[in-house]
This record gives sequence, C-alpha cells and structure tokens, in this order.
Amino acid sequence: MKLRVAPKFLFLGSLFFFLTTNLFSQQRNPLISKEFSAQKEWVDSIYTSMSLEEKIGQLFMVDVFSNAPQSKTNEIKKLIEEQHIGGVIFSKGGPLQQAKLTNEFQAASKVPLLVGMDAEWGLAMRLDSTFALPWNMTLGAIQDNSLIEEAGAAISRHAKRLGVHINFAPVVDINTNPENPIIGNRSFGEDKENVTEKSVAFMKGMQREGILSSAKHFPGHGDTDSDSHKTLPTISFSRSRIENVELYPYKKLIEEGLSSVMVAHLNVPSLEEEKGTPSSLSKTVVTDLLKNQLKFNGLIFTDALNMKGASNFSNPGDIDLAAFLAGNDVLLISEDVPKGVEKIKEAYEDGTISEQRLSHSVKKILFAKYRAGLHDYEPINSAFLISELHSVRDDALFEKLTESSITVLKNNTGILPFKKLGEKKFAYVNFGDGDGSAFLEQLRKYTKVDWVSAVNLEDLLEKLKDYDRVIIGFHKSDEHPWTSYKFSQKEVHWLYEIARRNTTVLNIFVRPYSLLDIPTFTDLEGLVVGYQNNEVAQQKVGQVLFGAVRARGELPVSIGNEFPEGTGLRSKNLSRLSYGIPETMGMNSYKLRKIDSIITDAIEKKMTPGAQILVARKGKVIYNRNFGYQTYNKELPVTDTTVYDLASLTKILATLPLVMEQEEKGILSFDTTLGEMLPVFQNSNKENIRLQDMLMHYARLKVWIPFYISTLDKKTRKPSDLYYSKVPSEAFNTHVAKDMFIRNDAQDTILSVIRDSDLERKKEYKYSDLPFYILKYYLESYYGTTLNSLTQEKFYRPLGANYTGYLPITRFGLDQIVPTEDDRLWRAQKVHGYVHDQGAAMQGGIGGHAGLFSNANDVAKMMQMYLNGGNYGGEKFFESETISKFNTCYYCDQDVRRGVGFDKPQLDGVGPTCGCVSLKSFGHTGFTGTLAWADPEEEIIYVFLSNRTYPDSNNRKLIREDIRSKIQKVIYEAIDF
Repeated sequence: MKLRVAPKFLFLGSLFFFLTTNLFSQQRNPLISKEFSAQKEWVDSIYTSMSLEEKIGQLFMVDVFSNAPQSKTNEIKKLIEEQHIGGVIFSKGGPLQQAKLTNEFQAASKVPLLVGMDAEWGLAMRLDSTFALPWNMTLGAIQDNSLIEEAGAAISRHAKRLGVHINFAPVVDINTNPENPIIGNRSFGEDKENVTEKSVAFMKGMQREGILSSAKHFPGHGDTDSDSHKTLPTISFSRSRIENVELYPYKKLIEEGLSSVMVAHLNVPSLEEEKGTPSSLSKTVVTDLLKNQLKFNGLIFTDALNMKGASNFSNPGDIDLAAFLAGNDVLLISEDVPKGVEKIKEAYEDGTISEQRLSHSVKKILFAKYRAGLHDYEPINSAFLISELHSVRDDALFEKLTESSITVLKNNTGILPFKKLGEKKFAYVNFGDGDGSAFLEQLRKYTKVDWVSAVNLEDLLEKLKDYDRVIIGFHKSDEHPWTSYKFSQKEVHWLYEIARRNTTVLNIFVRPYSLLDIPTFTDLEGLVVGYQNNEVAQQKVGQVLFGAVRARGELPVSIGNEFPEGTGLRSKNLSRLSYGIPETMGMNSYKLRKIDSIITDAIEKKMTPGAQILVARKGKVIYNRNFGYQTYNKELPVTDTTVYDLASLTKILATLPLVMEQEEKGILSFDTTLGEMLPVFQNSNKENIRLQDMLMHYARLKVWIPFYISTLDKKTRKPSDLYYSKVPSEAFNTHVAKDMFIRNDAQDTILSVIRDSDLERKKEYKYSDLPFYILKYYLESYYGTTLNSLTQEKFYRPLGANYTGYLPITRFGLDQIVPTEDDRLWRAQKVHGYVHDQGAAMQGGIGGHAGLFSNANDVAKMMQMYLNGGNYGGEKFFESETISKFNTCYYCDQDVRRGVGFDKPQLDGVGPTCGCVSLKSFGHTGFTGTLAWADPEEEIIYVFLSNRTYPDSNNRKLIREDIRSKIQKVIYEAIDF
C-alpha cells in the first residue's frame, strides 16, 4: 500500500535518526506514528529485497549532462542497470532533454533514483531555458528575510517540476576572504548571523515546497584563496575560530531541520591531524565533528569526488571507500563507480564495513527518497514545461529581490535621489566591458541624460565640464558569479580624475569587492551598489537615483575600513514613477496581454498606423508598449521616444495646470468673469461668463469656429496670398506648417472672432475648444510670455518631461515625430512636425486647446503628479485640495459630466471611458486618437497615444470601434487585488 505524503512537509534531519533507532514505537501522536510506520515499512521492504550489490549501489550519485551524446547517457543507463546506483546529479543541458532522460533513467531503475542538481540561484545555474534568481551575495544585502524564503521556494518549485528531489543549496560559507575564487557571489556575505539567517530562510523555502536541502561546503569554504576543483585549499584557522565562525550556520540549520550536508575537499589541520587528508575523507571531520559533536542525523554527501581537491590523494575506488569509511552516506560523482562498488563490497566482506554501517546509510537514502515522494513516483509531464519553469510570478519575485538589495554607500549632501531636474544637466559615462544600455535607458525615463564618451581622458574631461551631474556605471558581464569584477588601473585613474572635477555618482553592477581597487572615495558624492549587471538591477539602480524607489539594502561584506559590513543608507522616495512587473502592483500580466491583441487588430484593420500604450498602478508603470509604425508604409517603428500630437490633451496638460496654479494663488477664482480676465471681452455677450462655467463647457460658447476657412481664396479654396507666405518676413512670421507662414495679426483676428461670435441659445453642456483659446490669450497676456515657455518652466522641466512641449520640430528630428494627416483641404502637405489642429497652427503651433506633443511616459508623469495630490519628484506643484476642486462635477444634475477642465466618466450612455472606472477618475481624449486617464480609487493611469488621423482625419474606425475604452476595460479586468 502506498501512502501519499502531504505536499507541505519538512525534511527534518533528525527524522532520519528514527530509521536506525527504536523511536518509532515512542511516537505518541497517532497521525505521526502512522506516517512513520508507513515510511519504515516502505524503507524496510525495499532494503530487505536488495542484494548486497544493490545496497552498495545506492551510495552512488553520478553526474549527467543532458546535452551529452547518446553514448554518454547510455553509460549512465548501464550504471543504473548493472551497478544499481541510487541517484543522478544533472549538470549542463536543457530542461526538456533532462526531463526525457529522467523518465528513461527512472524507468530503468529498480528503486527510484534520487535526482539532484546544483541550483543555488535556480536551475539556470546548470540549464539553458530556465530561470535564475539573484546570486547569494545580492540576496545577502536584503533585510527582509521573508523574501529569501520566497527565493528558496521558487527554486524548489522549478526543481520539483523538473523531477529534481534535492538541490545542493544553500551555500552557507561565510566569505571572509575577498580573494576567494570559487565562493564569492555564492555566499550571503561575511557576517555569520546574516549568513545563518539567510540560509535558514532559504532552506525553509526549499523544504516547504518538498525539496531536500543541502548545506555546503562543510566545514566552511569561505576563507580560502584557492579552488578545490583544481587543488586542495588549506583552512589554517584554529578549531576555536572554525567552531565560532564557519560552523555557526550549520548549528542553527541543524536545529531547524536541515535535510543534508555536503562535505568539502579542504585541508583543515586544526580538525584533521593527518597531513593532506581532505575533510571529505576525514572520519574526524565527518563522523566525529558533523555526526557526533553537531548531532547531525541527515544525509551526508561528499563534494564531487572527481575534483582535484580529493582525487589527487587517492586512486579511483580507494577514494570512494575512504569517503564512506569517513562517515559519508552519498558518494557524489565518483570517478569510477564499478571500482568504488568493488572496493566497498570487499570491505564489507572482510568486515571492515559492518552491516549496521551499510544499513545506516542505505536506509537514510531510502528514507530521503520516501520523503521526496519516490515511493509514489510519477514520470515528468513535459507539456508546458519551459513556460512553467519561468513564470510571471518568478519575474515579480526577481524584481522584489533586486529592488530590495540595492545599497547606497555614500550620499554626500543628500545628492540622492536627484532633485530639481529642471536645473541640472546630466551625463552618463560607462566603465567596464558589460552592457549598460538598460541603465541608460532607465535614466532617460526620468530626464535628459547624455551618454558621454571619449578615447582619451583629456577629451572626456573637457566634454564633462558643462554637466552638473555625472553618473558613472561600472558594468561587467553577468554571465556567471565568477566573472571578472575588478576595475582596470586605467578606469581607477579616470574615475579619480572625473570625480575630482565633477559632481559624480558611481554605480557598480558587480560584487562589492570591486570597490577595493579604488584607493579613495573622497571625491565621490554618491556611491551605489547594484551587485549584478542584469537589466532589472540596472533599472532599479536608476529608479533609486531618481527617487522612484527607496534603497533598502545593506552591504553583506566589508570594503576595507571605509564601508564595513552592514553599511547601507536609506534613500528617499520622491513619488516619481517606477517601472516593473504587473504582479508587484496587484495586476495580472496574462490578462493585460489582451491589450496586445486589441491594438494589433486595430492596426491590421487600419484604424491607426501605430500606438503607444502605458498603464501605471500605485506609482509603478506596469505596462508600456509600442505598436506598429508611424505610417502605413512601415518604415519607422514606434518606439519609447516617438512623440505624438496630443491634440486636446493639451487642455489638461498645459493650460489647465496654469489656471489651477492661479486659482490656488488667488489670482483667479471660479467666479472670475471673462470681462475681468481680458478687457477685450468687456461690453460683449461674453463679459459675464464665469471661469467655472467656461471650463465645464456650460457657458453657451460655440462648439467650434473654423478660423482657417476665412483665410482661403474664395475661388480656388486654397490659402490666400493675403494671409500666407511661403517665406517668413516681418509681416508673415507665424509658422503654420512647412513653407507656410501666416500674417502676424491672425492671432488678434482669432480673438476678435471669438469675442464677436454668437452664444448658443440654450444653456447646456456643449464641448468647445473656445474656452482654451481664450485662456491662452489670458495667460500669455498675464505672464508676458508664451504657453510654451510657461509650461516648460513651471512643469515639464521640473518633472523631467523632456519629450513634452510645443513646437516639436525645434527639438526633435522628423523621424522621432509622428505625422498626423496628409492635409489636402488647407495646408496641401503632410502635417509632420507641426500641430494638426488648424486653429493651433494659425497660432504658430502654440494653442491653449492643442499643440502639445509628447510620449506616453511623459504624459504619465503629469497624470501621476495629479494622482499624487500635486507632488512629484520632491516638488509640490499643487495642493491636493486644488486638484480635488477642479476634479469635481458641479453640474451633474444638469447632465454635465465634466469637472472644471477635466473630463469625467459618462453619467450614462456613451462617454470617454469603459464605464468601469470610478467616478473620482478624470482625464481627457484628443482628436488625433489620444487619451490620458487617472483613477484615484484604483491608483491607475492609462495613456493611449495614436495618430488615427493619418493619412486622413476622416478615418473614425478607432472611435467607432471604441478601441481606447475596450483597452481600458481590459486594464480593470486585470486587477487582482
């Protein structure tokens, strides 16, 4: 009868002891007694059915490369069938082939095999197409050990899915030697308490998912400058030091139920008197110290017996016997299994090895197999294997771990996070031979950052003279934890000279020990450790620099006397947008993917050539994608830095915030009339229109006035020479489009036409651009400058919204600006680099209702500032009460859904949203196919930018199909919590 064990169990090392004692009969809990009885029954039945050769075979675990040729895997199968080996340890290869081989090997084995792997930071330590978590040195900087437990659990879920039963982790070596060539990043650090706490948490995470743990490398490989794969390292410390430091984690792990221990090949004279005897072959170390003194009853593995640290001292076969006689249970990667089996059999037959000794180890191995579920073995199902070994859940954990590790070591004068972006000029300089593109890309999401480089130092220093802040990134390959991490002498010199002359922040994406190469940190204003050079680490360091996330990590190792272990400064969160995985903000990535299909279908059906779509929640951008091309000829794909004509989003992103500022300062009030704002409206039919009514589109103003029509020749219906010139002059210097300039008095004419226009007969809600025409004239008159200058000074530069503004052709190349229409009615050209709206074009591209260009990321900054209650980047733009005041629907009972300037959700029927947003939400849409919406209740920002008007603004498919609202509905359906 087979007993299925509950999935959440602990591999308590002490439980192995029950197999060789009579304590089963002493169990008082009936459920526990029943479980132990079932285990003992299975173990005893297997053991008694075995021949001597089969019992000895259980002691061996051989290595398998799943990418090896068939001949090699056939040799393994032969060892299973003829030598009855007890387990295999998989190394290089791929998951699908490993699953296939595992199933084949298990089918060939009389007793199910114990499958092991070195997956210290995930299956990717050995396999392609699998997931890697951060290295232990990175995890050692994290202060929340519950995250370390989740790391252990994640790796174990993957191992279990691939049919692996034991992961040779955690590494509990205390890395007190910076020159350690083999441990380094594999260690949690140099402090025994931190290493122990992290190891315990990691182990608990592994074992709760049903995977055996294995602490290594006993008695401690952390303070050596040689590699036991190549030689026999010597640990020359006193026994007292070793017991107090190196053995400290083992004592705690054993108390917490450690499954197994791997014994290293080390020369430890204070523990083993016989000169040159590796610890793995030492009875004094394995039996006397580990089993008797530390009272460890779990499985004991040798480190690989083919390593030079062991194999240099004995012949194949002799090593296996010596390791078993020393007290090890499992002989890992024997150089010659048949010889090893033969030697142990001879020792058994001549009495050197007793039945009790053999039974002790073999039954422990069988017990481990039972606890791993091998009494109820099922083959691996390869369906969806690859996708299940790298899930969104894993990505979210990786992000949390990485973000929690980032460590600020120096922050002179509170330079970090960077503030007052509008007053600073930033440069990025890269050191090392690794890729730093993700870091630079992240920096540029916050402000303009120039990549500065030069062949020689003199030229570089000259180029950097004009910059207020120099951000240096030291990038080295992130391929594996043993990668070179040191600065070159040249880089140390260049760093010194740059820091001497510039306000400099150094960011290293390697192990902290690289800082030992730097003789002085005096001239550095900021110093940040990112630990690894992967994309997420680069992104998170960038987010720390700009105050989107806090730095919370602490240095797990000491860097000389300057930065002792535990150093870590907490940085501030300035409420700037961060970037990451949807699941970290309670959103479902799989559900959000429906956005891709909706917009892809829209592009295929020519509703728009392309689009930018951004979703943020709780201050984090969790979806930011570009689709299609700028035009249907598919020459220029849409990218993050592509800028769109925002059309009427200009109202809430340019004009309205200026009005809000004046209202907050008492310059304007909701009751201020047009006659009070602009004298030109005095004695007109608009003199007493209130600001509030105007902004809520409840002031009886005309819906639209086509100002440009009166400038056309009545016969040809083309732009009249009375109003336009192809070249600029004193009389014609307002730029409308390419080679098209309008008379300077056109703007005054527009204002006069608005003043003299009739009012609608009935006072009801009618959307109109005219209020924002009027506000442009008022604001520019009040301040004596243009909306372009005002918005840059007051909002865009301080926000780091460097892609936002009027007149894009003066700041960007045409290949970065999306065209909006092939205009055949008025301009007789492709509108490209100039505003699409005719009225704003007649105003030189600077309108209160239209004219603004931007990308989705910058639009989100403004919307996030509103959601933050007027704060962003450490600067206060508005009081939260001001935003609430303008975001209130005062005339809902009159069927006016609008706030004061902001659009609001529909009251009933058709409207700008999906109907699933909260009534507190607000935003606006734009004629060119744009939308920006913010919801305070769900803390969601949604930005949709397109040029559905290209090549013909009569193309209303995007609007008819309600694409923007359909996507918004998907966003809300993707909320998990």
